[in-house]
Amino acid sequence: MRLRPLAQRDGDAAGTRRQAARWTVALLAATAMSGCALTTKPLTLSTAVPGTWASPDAAAGVSVLRENRDVSSWWRQLNDPMLADLVDKALAANLDVRGAQARLRQARARRGLAGKDLLPSVNGSVSGNTGKTSGDSSSPARTLFDAGLDASWEPDIFGGVRQAVNAAQADAEASEADFYSTSVSLAGELAVNYIDLRAYQAKLTIASENLARQTETLQLISWRAQAGLASDLDVEQSRTNVEQTRALIPAIETGIAQAEHRLAILIGQPPAALHEVLSVPAPIPSAPDRVVIGIPADTLRQRPDVRAVERRLAAATARLGEAESARYPAFRLSGSFGVQSVATAGLALAQNVTQSLLAGLTAPIFDRGRIRKQIEIQTAAQEEALASYEQTILTALEDVENAITSLSGTRRRRVSLTAAVQSARNAAQLARDRYIAGLVSYQTVLDTERSVLTVEESLTSTTAEGTSALVRLYKALGGGWTPPQAADTGTHQKSEAL
Repeated sequence: MRLRPLAQRDGDAAGTRRQAARWTVALLAATAMSGCALTTKPLTLSTAVPGTWASPDAAAGVSVLRENRDVSSWWRQLNDPMLADLVDKALAANLDVRGAQARLRQARARRGLAGKDLLPSVNGSVSGNTGKTSGDSSSPARTLFDAGLDASWEPDIFGGVRQAVNAAQADAEASEADFYSTSVSLAGELAVNYIDLRAYQAKLTIASENLARQTETLQLISWRAQAGLASDLDVEQSRTNVEQTRALIPAIETGIAQAEHRLAILIGQPPAALHEVLSVPAPIPSAPDRVVIGIPADTLRQRPDVRAVERRLAAATARLGEAESARYPAFRLSGSFGVQSVATAGLALAQNVTQSLLAGLTAPIFDRGRIRKQIEIQTAAQEEALASYEQTILTALEDVENAITSLSGTRRRRVSLTAAVQSARNAAQLARDRYIAGLVSYQTVLDTERSVLTVEESLTSTTAEGTSALVRLYKALGGGWTPPQAADTGTHQKSEAL
């Protein structure tokens, strides 16, 4: 229902022009006053971003260039088509990604809703009322028709609404960064699980091959015992060795199944959906011999989680400005334009026009400190957001340093273990030959066979750890999404909203 006008006058042509003039003056005054928006003080970050990394090891294949490195599709550098296909499918169908997309749409809708408060609102109404004059039963019932428009506007004189819009915009940008951060984490998690799967398959092959060799040795010892050339103790020790190796296989097969199930879930499929595709063993994806990364500032620009907390800091700063604007007066314009008639045809007649215009000014005088407390709350929220921002920067730097160190260490271990595997295999063959010749005890054969199994498993694990370390490095660098060019301004610099 339309509100009744606060002031009325007959609507002739001259009155209409005077009313329009009043509206024009009021709008110009409000526009001029809207330039008095509040501004917030810039923040100073206490976290210093280093110029380069502390732990690159050129001998291990890690080098730094002072230019931004494209790591948006880092998984293609591992030269594994199956892995690349799985990552692409996960980014398109993963349920966590879909949830992040929905949250992003919500944030963008809230941003659009906040901007509506900057514009005037207009409502229309049409009504009809039938009644009779009180005490006159003979008079006929009359119907009064009423149609009109109501408009209201609160000019944003001190910038409170604009600060709310800025906060909603920053929240939407933070949600967008969260969406990309979800993609980065998803690509890294899928790659690590895929590497684990291939490592389990390699360990299964190692265990099966060792089991076959140990079974041959058990057969040989049994024949020698029957011929009186070996003792029953040697037979039982050989059988123990065989069964211990056989006991490793179920645990490895469990690891394979769990890795397959996890990969299927990551691409939005039932757990057993990828069994046929992944059941065929394949090599562990190998890391390139040389990895080139950018400087720390590039990493902070690249990482979406850093951008997300920076945008939340901007939102907290804007909300502080919104809270401070409540200290100052608010100006409001409202008016109505309507027509009344006893017949619908009369609604178009000029003499039935009613108009009203109201300008009001309100200011806080005594609110028992509510505004001051709200400012204190938003100030503390801003300080919390600043601390979270700086902590995220430090964590990002730590992630890269740890990944570089891990990658360098696994590469050095792999070199040593590769040589150890060859030596262990040679030692096992020599021990077997000498045992047959009666030169060494069977305990020497057992020790060397166990050493082969242990060292081969260690080499496989280290190979997988090296590739996983590279995945963690790419993830720590923010790989897995393409930053918009407009956002590539340097995270270590203060944003406009700060």
